[in-house]
Amino acid sequence: MNAQLPPSLQELLPADCRAAAELLNRGCACISVDHQSLRRELAACARDAGASDWLASRPHLFANSMVFVGALHLERMARTIAAIERVVALPAYQQRVLAYAPAVAQHAPAAAGVFLGYDFHLAPQGPQLIEINSNAGGALLNAGLLRAQRACCAAVAQIMPQPPPVERLFLDMFRNEWRLARPEMAATRPLARVAIVDEAPAEQYLAPEFELFRRLFADNGIAALVADPAELSYDGERLHCRGEAIDLVYNRLTDFALAAPRNASLRQAYLADAVVLTPHPRTHALFADKRNLLALGDQEWLRAIGVDHGDRELLASGIPRTEEVTPENADAFWASRRQWFFKPAAGFGSKAAYRGDKLTRRVFAEVARGGHVAQAVVSPSERRLLIDGVEQDFKLDLRNYAYRGAVQLVSARLYRGQTTNFRTPGGGFAAVLAVPGQRRCLSCE
Repeated sequence: MNAQLPPSLQELLPADCRAAAELLNRGCACISVDHQSLRRELAACARDAGASDWLASRPHLFANSMVFVGALHLERMARTIAAIERVVALPAYQQRVLAYAPAVAQHAPAAAGVFLGYDFHLAPQGPQLIEINSNAGGALLNAGLLRAQRACCAAVAQIMPQPPPVERLFLDMFRNEWRLARPEMAATRPLARVAIVDEAPAEQYLAPEFELFRRLFADNGIAALVADPAELSYDGERLHCRGEAIDLVYNRLTDFALAAPRNASLRQAYLADAVVLTPHPRTHALFADKRNLLALGDQEWLRAIGVDHGDRELLASGIPRTEEVTPENADAFWASRRQWFFKPAAGFGSKAAYRGDKLTRRVFAEVARGGHVAQAVVSPSERRLLIDGVEQDFKLDLRNYAYRGAVQLVSARLYRGQTTNFRTPGGGFAAVLAVPGQRRCLSCE
């Protein structure tokens, strides 16, 4: 696993890959992203979609440099994700979390749900799961970002692998959803038409990714449309978009229960199993409702429902303490608020999420009414970069894109402030480079 480096360099580098990654994140401020390559790829998609230069309007979508992560940390996150998948499959777990889920989540389609996003902070005690998202965005953008990486020095070049074929993994995942949901039909005809659906898709910050997916599907013989849910109609047999029958909807909506009136056609077709919807309301209820972290952290209950010792140990060490906020315990949380991060149970994208030390009485009064969880604060690790000639420290989190318990891609998000925001100069999505052992960036000495 170790590179054949000069003995003097090996002496300077920690043997533990986690410490080595931390050293590189502090000391290697080199620019590693070929922005021209990224711009060319997105410019072609923008022309196809009738849009202007997407990167010009999203200057902080991609960071300038990669993030280094110890291989042991990556392995630990993957094992934790696999353990959660095993727990979620248990009937007792599903009974507990579906009891507070919206009624639509009781419907149990065969599709598994694409692009679960497991977000971690790297703490001194190891990776800590901050939250799970059921329709995590950015995977295909990060696949392009991987191809745009350039080694900043000889030592980094030694540990940079060839970009994995993640687009192929993603395409196979959608085809597998079709097979799971329509086994008899899939035996005679392949997935033919996909609708990529979000509210006012052209106005979304990650709109470039919708067009990337449309092209990925089209290049592989699958017709695809990017659409607002208001463009969908259900005739009692099939879901249609712009006059075309839809096999599968790639769901990017944040109305996780499909409760809004504009989502009525999609909801009706979904409940009638007239379309394959992925991810779907049940996926969100089983994985992404933040109250589920209470169940995943309940060690005595996990033991009682048959979760084995190894999985319990992974969850106990990898999920920060999480509790539900209620009017009855609100005063205690206010008194200890600096220890907590408050999040809405069904929230997304850091909306209505607050660090306790930044909370005002007025805002906490809203939190205290219920519908929020309190999670023990886990400070994120940092990446030091050179921005306009000045060294700056960025916070980072790690997103694991996973399907059926297996990690497909890990990316980082660099930011400053309370939460990820894509508004920090020099911040944004960053590629992740695994550090297997005694490695060092030679240009940073």
